Amino acid sequence: MNKEKYVFNQNTLQYEEVTTPTKQKVIRLFGFASAVVLTSIGIFALAWIFLPSPKERALKRELNQMEYHYSNITKDYESLSEQLTQLHEKDSEIHRTIFQMDVIDENIWDGGIGGHDKYAGLTAYQNSGSLIKETLQKVDKIKRKINLQTSSLDTIQYMAQVWEEKLASIPSIKPVKETKLKRNIRYLSGYGYRIHPIHKIKKFHYGIDFTAPRGTPVQATGNGKIIKVEKRKSGYGNSVVVDHGYGYTTLYAHMKNVVVKKGQKVKRGQNLGTVGSTGTSTAPHLHYEVRLNGKAINPIDFCLDGLTPEEYSQLVSKAGMENQSLD
Repeated sequence: MNKEKYVFNQNTLQYEEVTTPTKQKVIRLFGFASAVVLTSIGIFALAWIFLPSPKERALKRELNQMEYHYSNITKDYESLSEQLTQLHEKDSEIHRTIFQMDVIDENIWDGGIGGHDKYAGLTAYQNSGSLIKETLQKVDKIKRKINLQTSSLDTIQYMAQVWEEKLASIPSIKPVKETKLKRNIRYLSGYGYRIHPIHKIKKFHYGIDFTAPRGTPVQATGNGKIIKVEKRKSGYGNSVVVDHGYGYTTLYAHMKNVVVKKGQKVKRGQNLGTVGSTGTSTAPHLHYEVRLNGKAINPIDFCLDGLTPEEYSQLVSKAGMENQSLD
């Protein structure tokens, strides 16, 4: 219902209806509409500033996830870095104690990467550039350490193979396959001055005489190559010389028969022939010598197989007695 408004006209002494001009109505309507529009714009602006949009809420959730995963990556990096440091320490210990090699220089291990700053462009990102740059530099550092450690382990592997070959080649077992030599040693003429069995004077004995029954197998005491096979009626009689490399050679003399040939490669424990009493010999035995760089050394230090410390001590004691040699 429209509310009509009346005023008293003193001239006509009557109440007359008040009417609003059309122009004024238009002005009022425009003012109301303007107020509504301005109010709406203000509310929308406030909502835009203080209330996040769905896209902003999605970006915020994504950012929270990124921060969570970055925190986990940082923890994993620190754990990997610690494990790599422990591996580096073990690597250095192995180099020092086993292979006697120079370890990785700590200045190189902890050093940075020189040259231009390849991440300089990231500084343009004001909010995240420094964080991304720091993370990438950490990754570069651990990658560099992994490469250094990989190279070091490759060297260790190579040295281990060399040492394995060297250990297999260096004489380290007794040359005679005779069980009683390990336990009940009755007679053993060792390295040093001994009474010559024929001339009856003291002469330097360059090896060890292992007494054993004729026909007892004689074995190579390390991997090597046969460089000499002789069959003589005097001196060493039927003899074999094995070159083991690394400066080591071994001589097996007074053999009954020889089953290897010059130039043949042999393995530790491989049969070379049998015990005999050929050449200048007074009884069946094997004369065994070890030479390093052409110089005779005491073979007793290379007869370690199958013996307890007590038994090895007995072997050394027997070999050190000044008795009569058998050749």
